[in-house]
Amino acid sequence: MAGSYERSRWVPALACAALTACAALTACGDESGTAGPSPSSPAPAPTSSPAKDTPAQEQLVLRLRKTGGFAGLGGPRSVPEFSLYSTGRAVAASPSAQGKLTEYRLKPDALQRLLGEARTAGLGRSHTVGSDRIADAIITVVTMGDATTRIIQPESQAGPEARFLKKLDPAAWPASDLAAKPKPFTPAKTAVLAGPTTGSDTVKKWPLEPLGKGTQVAGATCTLAPSKKVPATDRGTAWRSEAKTYSIRLRPLLPGESTCHDIA
Repeated sequence: MAGSYERSRWVPALACAALTACAALTACGDESGTAGPSPSSPAPAPTSSPAKDTPAQEQLVLRLRKTGGFAGLGGPRSVPEFSLYSTGRAVAASPSAQGKLTEYRLKPDALQRLLGEARTAGLGRSHTVGSDRIADAIITVVTMGDATTRIIQPESQAGPEARFLKKLDPAAWPASDLAAKPKPFTPAKTAVLAGPTTGSDTVKKWPLEPLGKGTQVAGATCTLAPSKKVPATDRGTAWRSEAKTYSIRLRPLLPGESTCHDIA
């Protein structure tokens, strides 16, 4: 009888200990290797090495474009101010020389550091910084993967997003972060965007594919031409093609772009 009493007295204690152990194992699921990361955890940085990536594997990872303002900045007819790719290649438009593009090459560790700083600044999620009620405001639009951040009047913002924009000036990158010296970016093809003339004084004969037989993109007719064969032009020059006269705008194709639809 005494033995039975002792056994019955310990059963509840053993059961309680077992339940406590199960609860502890459940709570520690992340350490068991079977549970996934927390939904709020930041996405891991790309691990591909720029030295190993091929052009076919090169992907756009970060882009900056300015829009708005009195002059109507941005749009598919203009080249984004800054584009960064998974190979570490960056293509930037020169603010002082219109139409001039420069190519930079970041080392793998510098690329991962820059992308990590972008996520820390909040660019990994879509949101707007500043007020949408400012008329003719200049807006800096940063895309990072599927996330789009709109920074309105960035010079008047003090948050981490606006502060990070300074890091997207490749001319200020230290030489120790670069895998090669900067060089002019020379695209293989250029998109020729043709539209109505605006009373141009000079009219020239267009020497390439007919301007009217292209793809409709962003309110213009787009044809592609080898960059080396595209003649120089300006806003004061019109071009005659198949008995019609057009004004044109040139848009060099960036890495990853191969058709007229890619620039839309």
